[in-house]
Amino acid sequence: MTAAPGTMTVYHGFSFESARRLPRLPASHMCSRLHGNTFLLRVAVTGPVRESEGWVIDFAEVAARVEPVLAEIDHHYLNEVPGLENPTTENISVWLWDRIATHLQGLSEIEIRENATTGCVYRGA
Repeated sequence: MTAAPGTMTVYHGFSFESARRLPRLPASHMCSRLHGNTFLLRVAVTGPVRESEGWVIDFAEVAARVEPVLAEIDHHYLNEVPGLENPTTENISVWLWDRIATHLQGLSEIEIRENATTGCVYRGA
């Protein structure tokens, strides 16, 4: 059986660990203090199903485009990364999008979860 023609969205998951503090919050807010997160990242690509392979994109290609970007923030203090001086999950999403979108055709969504119950979905500007 072959995949139905048309457009589909596929995704690949990653994780990275980073330390951060949110400097624009009051000192009384727990996130204003230094803390670490194990972030879960889901990168979605939308496009036509290629008849030759039966898929939208090879997941290995997605990983090859995303992993070098994650290396810039994995096990780093995010506040010291240029562009992430205020590393909210929303700002991290935009930062990742800007670096991944230029190398990954069809990028349609980035989801970051900072724990099991909270996160952010970004679909580009």
